[in-house]
Amino acid sequence: MRKVKSDEMRPEYRREDLGVGVRGKYLEAYRAGTNLVMLSPDVAKAFPTEEAVNDALRSLVEVAQRSVGPTKRSSRRAKGRE
Repeated sequence: MRKVKSDEMRPEYRREDLGVGVRGKYLEAYRAGTNLVMLSPDVAKAFPTEEAVNDALRSLVEVAQRSVGPTKRSSRRAKGRE
């Protein structure tokens, strides 16, 4: 039988050649290290790329931060200094 060079792929692999697989082996590490979300199809159509989604969300965060008014405590301090 001819030995296969390490950088060549075999024309066919058998299941026993691949070893024992463990289902969910990396699941906990994956969940801990990702913030993956699934978009609804209608939203995905409006934002076709990762960059488009991130740009839109950054804009929304910026608008939300600018639209937050002063709190009661901060407005009292401002009145007391007048």
